[in-house]
Order: sequence, then C-alpha cells, then structure tokens
Amino acid sequence: MASTPIDPTGPSRLFSLTRRTAGVLVSLAFTFLGLLFVTFIIARVVPIDPVLAILGDRATDAQIAAERLRLGLDEPLWKQFGIYVWQAVQGDLGTSIRTKQPVISEIAQYFPATLELATLATIFGVLLGVPAGVLAATKPGSWADQLVRLVGLMGYSMPVFWLGLMGLLLFYGVLGWVGGPGRLDAAFDMMFEFEVTQHTGMILLDTALAGRWDMFANAISHIILPAGILGYLSMAYISRMTRSFMMNELGQEYITTARVKGMPERRVIWVHAMKNVMVPLITVVALSYAFLLEGAVLTETIFGWPGLGSYITDALLVGDMPSVLGGTVVVGVAYIGLNMLSDVLYRLVDPRAR
Repeated sequence: MASTPIDPTGPSRLFSLTRRTAGVLVSLAFTFLGLLFVTFIIARVVPIDPVLAILGDRATDAQIAAERLRLGLDEPLWKQFGIYVWQAVQGDLGTSIRTKQPVISEIAQYFPATLELATLATIFGVLLGVPAGVLAATKPGSWADQLVRLVGLMGYSMPVFWLGLMGLLLFYGVLGWVGGPGRLDAAFDMMFEFEVTQHTGMILLDTALAGRWDMFANAISHIILPAGILGYLSMAYISRMTRSFMMNELGQEYITTARVKGMPERRVIWVHAMKNVMVPLITVVALSYAFLLEGAVLTETIFGWPGLGSYITDALLVGDMPSVLGGTVVVGVAYIGLNMLSDVLYRLVDPRAR
C-alpha cells in the first residue's frame, strides 16, 4: 500500500512564519524599550524637581527625603529605569501632580477626543487627497495639476493656528455655519455626561449608538471645522505623495503595454497603476494619521478641544511631568502600532512582500 507523500515545505513554512513573527515581536519590544528610555532620560534632564513639584517649596527636608524614598529616586539610575519599565508594562504611567489621579486614567478620558478628531481628518484627507493626486498625475502640466499643486503648497505653507483662527472668525463668528469651541454646546455637554452611555468616549459614535441624533448633529457642527482644517493639511501631504507615486507608475512598461492592448484608461489607472501605488500610499496615510494624533496641539488649543494635545500642553505649563511623559508614551505607542498595521496591510496588498 503506497504511503501518502509528505509535503517538505510545510515545516519550513511554519518555521519561517514563526521566525518572522518572533522577529517582529522582538523589534516591537526594542522599539518600545527605546521609547521608554528616551522619556526616562527626558524626565531626568528637565530642570523640574518632581519632589518639589509634588510637595511645594515649603516642604521640610524630612518630607523631601521621605518623598524621594517613596518615588524610588534614591535608587541607582539603572534600577530606576527598571522600575519605570516594569510599571509602564503594567499600565502604570505615574500619578498626575495636578490632580493626584493616575495618568493612564486621565489619558483614557482625553485620548478618545483626539482619536475622533484625527480619524475624521484622515478620512477627509484620503477621500480628497487620493483622487486629487491621481488627477494631477494623469494630466501633468494642466490647470488641474497646477491647481492641486497650489492647494497642496498652501496647505504646507499656512500655519495651522492662523487657519484655525480665520476659520472660527469666518464660519462661526460671521456666517454661523458651524459650532464654536468645544465638542458640544453647553446644554448638550451636560446631557451627554448624564444621559448617554459613553462606550468609546467618542461623541459621534456614542450619540449614534444611543440614538441621540440631535446631539449627534450638534457634535458634527463642532467637529467639522477643526477636522476640516486638519484634513486639509493631511490632504496636502497625501495628494502630493499620490501624485508622485502615480506619475512613477504611469511611466512603467506594463502601463504602456496595457494601453497598447486597448485597455480603458480608467482601468489602467484605477486598477493596474493604483494597485502598485497603494503599497507606499498605505505607509503615507498611516504616518499622516499618526502625525495628526500627536500634532493637533495647536488645533485643539484654538478650538478648545479636550484632547491629548491639550492635556499634554496644560500639563507642561504647570510642570506636571508624569502627565507629559505619559502622554508622550501613548503617542509613541500609537506610532508603533500604526507602523505595525501599515506593515501588515502592506503585505496583504502586495503578495511579493509575504
């Protein structure tokens, strides 16, 4: 009786997959460790004594010594770093000097607002930036190309705080088309706290789940302007990169071959060329999204948006370093996570990278 042949590639594939997975995990671990090392060094070099920030200038020597002992500041630096890493791995980012609350709990309250704003802005940037970049690449030197490049240049050149102030003055102060600073009107803000179950902390999603469409519409009126401004900045970057990637692909031989065979131009662009453009474009969108998660400080300040950028800024102004460093760690983790996600999507889109 003939025996069933064994596929020799099975174990090797499993070994290769295991090795790649282990490599990714080790890389992530070292990246996270490097992030913690940088924030640890920053906490030690800034001219702010954490003990005096907690106790005040009138603390006695005995109180200062006891607090240093409690914080572990009397230990060697290598041991302090080890304690810091162990606490961070467990989700302990310290205690806020201002509020005496765990930093991780406060960040959990502020981060959803930034996540909501950055997500909507990124959606705007992708929906407008990708078609604009493709249009400019397919008609180089035309008025459409010049217009897309001009709009992108303006997005790079104009300061975001100026755009925010002008937007508030025009669309809120003069025309009254949008809501003012904050995430909701004062009346709706109170109702949101007591009448809506906050599953995610993102107002648009929570009010939609609760069926409070009046509150949802009010939240839209408040978020549309700051998200539109950040989306414009994202669109300027995405459209420029899409144009560059698409022009490079349209000059390849396989595109010429497809056109010679009589394939419709729309299919050539949006199926064949876009399939290869998507590979680097995924990284561009991921980096743009990560930038908006940590780079919306001025926008959040101008629009009174209670997000992570405002939280870090307010903490920095009063010397609350645990809050500043905790927010920095969260932003760094977001960067690491988005880079990992873009790498996964890269492999799904491009079979050659598997």
